[in-house]
Amino acid sequence: MSVVYKAVISAADKVVPRGLRPLWEHPAGPKTIFFWAPAFKWGLVIAGIGDITRPAEKISISQCSALAATGIVWSRYSLVIIPKNWSLFSVNVFVGATNLYHLVRAFMYQQEQKKALENGSKSDN
Repeated sequence: MSVVYKAVISAADKVVPRGLRPLWEHPAGPKTIFFWAPAFKWGLVIAGIGDITRPAEKISISQCSALAATGIVWSRYSLVIIPKNWSLFSVNVFVGATNLYHLVRAFMYQQEQKKALENGSKSDN
């Protein structure tokens, strides 16, 4: 670990209240990457929620597929590692869910476009 990070943790160690000690000392607590990685990954969830207002034709199917798959795989993984990382589990469930929602939106949009094309070609005949 970096010297700066160790210094910050050491300084914070002295002021953590007794009631928060179990969280602070937990193997997946704020002293470890197991806490900070999921904390920052919530940014993906916030971005996904922000994309709800994005038009369906602008949704990247490959990006949403990759994020949905990542969310599903890491949700499972977070429960088989030791220590179980419930914050990693929860953030990945939300990453997977928001991107599955966008995939459904994109799929439904594509189906509507196909139907519109079929109806348009039928009216030409």
